[in-house]
Amino acid sequence: MGDIREPLRELIECGLPQALEVMGERWSFMILRASFNGLKHFEEFLSELGIARNILSNRLAKLVEHGILKREPCEDDRRKIEYRLTDKGFDLLPAMIALRQWGQKYGAEFVAEDPVLVDQADRLPIGPVSILAHDGRILSHEDLWMVRRADVGKRTDGTIAECCGKLHAGDVVDLENAKKAVAG
Repeated sequence: MGDIREPLRELIECGLPQALEVMGERWSFMILRASFNGLKHFEEFLSELGIARNILSNRLAKLVEHGILKREPCEDDRRKIEYRLTDKGFDLLPAMIALRQWGQKYGAEFVAEDPVLVDQADRLPIGPVSILAHDGRILSHEDLWMVRRADVGKRTDGTIAECCGKLHAGDVVDLENAKKAVAG
């Protein structure tokens, strides 16, 4: 991945240790998964997850503290509290799906997914989470390289690359041509 390495001892320089500080244990992921499945109330989390009350309370507080969930009074009963995903929480969805797919592929036992996560438009199963280039090409670990921030866009031949724009939700990527481009 290049001649440059991340400063592995400096935890503040990388997003991974920061993410693990917030999400780095099983119950936080299970609460997040339950939130993606529509659970909002403390008692729902408690009964559906089979988690101890004190652990649930602690994990919910931590997720709220880090802005992944927000506490809001219920509209029908202001005495009750709902835990709702924030935009920051929804941004964890690709990571959650990637971990789920990895577990299905490499778990100790085969997991027959039911229900199946599908694309709402055509109701077909989603594809594997991939690393995409700025232009939508699917990248493998062999395509990744580390450079200093000042060298972003500088190709090895000295030319400067220009970004063609970012992909957004709903954009269509021609996967067949992207696979061919990666295969060379």
